Order: sequence, then structure tokens, then C-alpha cells
Amino acid sequence: MSTVQAIRIFIFYVLLGTSCLLWCSLSFFVAPFMSFPVRYHFINVRWCRCALWLTRNILGIHHEVIGQENVPEQPCVILSNHQSTWETFFLSAHFSPLSQVLKKELLYVPFFGWAMAMLRPIAIDRDNPKAALKEVARKGDELLKDGVWVLIFPEGTRMPFGQIGKFSRGGTALAVNAQLPVLPIAHNAGRFWPKQGWGKGTGTIQVRIGAPMYANGTGPRAIAELNERAATWIEQAQRDMGSLPQAVMPEQSPIGEALNSADN
Repeated sequence: MSTVQAIRIFIFYVLLGTSCLLWCSLSFFVAPFMSFPVRYHFINVRWCRCALWLTRNILGIHHEVIGQENVPEQPCVILSNHQSTWETFFLSAHFSPLSQVLKKELLYVPFFGWAMAMLRPIAIDRDNPKAALKEVARKGDELLKDGVWVLIFPEGTRMPFGQIGKFSRGGTALAVNAQLPVLPIAHNAGRFWPKQGWGKGTGTIQVRIGAPMYANGTGPRAIAELNERAATWIEQAQRDMGSLPQAVMPEQSPIGEALNSADN
């Protein structure tokens, strides 16, 4: 990494952290008086767009979206691969309002956590996978009925670029039970924003949005089949964009393994 890029990364994190503190502090005082859709846009969409602007103009990381026409009008369950923090910024700004699974401990972080708590997140205890799955099912169904997108990273944790984790069935179970489709999304953000370290590359992140996928029936078999179909599409999309240049056996992530064990 060059000295110039290292300076850019330092400036990026200083501005990102400062903007987060200021925006979350402001949101804590004004957002409670807004309706949820307006509150979400004020807190999350505006700040995530700021983060994407900093990413683009300071780090030199751009993005392009293929398949925008596939996004349905009715919110549903989004299934996306997970490689970095970037896709959290992008998806939170691109789909509004949106809820996602996060560790409940984050809600206790001053200002940041307090602001997040106002966005109706699905807060779970990762040390208790069975209880976490029940909370995802309960809160997720409630959110979908209220017209909120639900984002699920089925791998359970961020995977290094060039690897893909085994998909848990929590997201497809949620969609099948709500009689809604899943919207598969693949990206290669990890190529420029690695999972480990502070280093960042320059270039254009590809985001591919697939057609909504519906289950063939109901019950465990339909859930498993839909999950396999979505995982296959996301894996193939990553191969097409060069994220998985060769055949890669799914690597089981610790959280994904725990969630799959709980599924069974």
C-alpha cells in the first residue's frame, strides 16, 4: 500500500467516525419525533450515503449495480453474501426502510447504539443460536408485515474474498413462512475492502441483484430447496464477477455452523 493511499484511509476513517458521532447524536434528539419511514431515511439512508460518498471520493472505491429492474415493489427478504462493511452501507441506503440482524450488545453503545435501536433492528444473542433463530423469525415476520425489507447475511459472518460460507436457512424460512420471495444479491466488495486489516484498494465494486425467488410449496423441504437455489445463484454470480475464479468448497463459518445446527 502506498503512502498516499494510507493517508487517504486515515482521513476516511477520521471523517467516517466524526460524521457517525455527530449524526447519531443529532438523531438521538430529533428522530424519536418522526414516523419510522422518515426516521429510517433521516438516520440511516442519509448517513450511509455520506459513508458511500467518502468511500468513493476519498478511497476511490466506486460501485455499479446490475439487475436493479429485479427489485420488487413489495419489500421481502434480502439474501446477500458478506465480505466487508461496505455492503452494509450500500444495502442500508439502497433499500428503505430496511432492518438487519445485529448483536444486541451494539445497542448499548452510546449514541450509535441508541440511534440503531430506533431503526427496528433484529437484535440477537449470538451466544444462544436457538434463541437467535426464534427472534429472527418472530421479529422478521413482524417487520415484513409492516412493509420493511429484512436483510439476512446467510453466511453468518464476513468471509474473506475468494471464499464462500455455507448458507443457514433462517432467511429462506422467514420468507417461506411470510409467503414472500427472497431477493438474492451478490457483490465483490471484499476485493477492495478486505475482511482483515485497515487496507483498502481502489476500483469498482460490482453488485448483482437477481430475480426474486419463490419457494415451491411450504415446509422444511421447500425452505431447504429455496435456500440451495439462492446459494447457488449467489455463488455463480460471484464466479461470474471473478470473486471465485475456481471451484471452491463451501467453508463453514462459526456462526453459520451454529445457526445450521439450530435449524436442525
